[in-house]
Amino acid sequence: MEFDKKASLWNADETFFRYKKFNPKKQEGPSCVATVLSILADEQPAYFQERINTQDPVSWSDALVPFSMKLAYCPTDCRKVMHYANQLLLIDDLFFISYYTPKDPWAILGDPDQDGWVCGSHIVICHRSNIIDPAKGTQTPLLEHKSMNRHTKRIFRIVPESHKRGI
Repeated sequence: MEFDKKASLWNADETFFRYKKFNPKKQEGPSCVATVLSILADEQPAYFQERINTQDPVSWSDALVPFSMKLAYCPTDCRKVMHYANQLLLIDDLFFISYYTPKDPWAILGDPDQDGWVCGSHIVICHRSNIIDPAKGTQTPLLEHKSMNRHTKRIFRIVPESHKRGI
């Protein structure tokens, strides 16, 4: 196989949650992961705060299973969101995008401090052509959202719980 310098986010032509409606919620404190999960499940963030580790996406996926969803890993790297935004628009479905939020852009490459901290990050929902951002409790067009210029930490497609791919 020839070396491929960048992989597609998703190779199948399928949609799962294109027509589902989601209501934005504003997070309280540092609870963006619990809040985005609560938006998908139409549940309270506290439900997820008791069930997940914010640094463990497997726990996020497991917590979505009772709501007939799970996460599927998308191949990506630390590219800025703007470099794959058009793929998101073409797929036109449902994703989680997590990106780094350092004050100093070089902090991403730094060594952790004595507590293991490198820099902050945030997670949003990309549904079709919009970003649902729990930091503000708003929905914004993808191409206008501040995440476009941020480096990716993780990206997941939301798939039905029965889908063959997933974590």
